[in-house]
Amino acid sequence: MTVEVNVPTLGESVTEATVGKWTKSPGDAVAMDEALVELET
Repeated sequence: MTVEVNVPTLGESVTEATVGKWTKSPGDAVAMDEALVELET
């Protein structure tokens, strides 16, 4: 099942980011507004 995940605006000068750490494993439940990933800029 595909689910869209929206990334909030990271800042005016930030044009890309890298996934630093996934906070959930495949199959884990994720609540709305719960952290799913840590991004590095």
